[in-house]
Amino acid sequence: MDILKHELVPHHEILEEEEVEKLLKTYKIRKEQLPRILIDDPVVKAIKAKEGDVIKIVRKSPTAGVSVMYRVVSKEII
Repeated sequence: MDILKHELVPHHEILEEEEVEKLLKTYKIRKEQLPRILIDDPVVKAIKAKEGDVIKIVRKSPTAGVSVMYRVVSKEII
């Protein structure tokens, strides 16, 4: 079964370095300040993300319509 096609799994994509730089500049933050997602997460494995990659997650929201969040791939949650 492809977990990326499951109806309960939101869309995940790895951002390109230019997109990461724009994101960090827009929100005036450092990569270390982003919430983390574990490298062992099944979706992280499925999209072949590496430690340090920034993942964009887009999920449907009953109140907002669409909710976009960003996570940095990490070996551990601190």
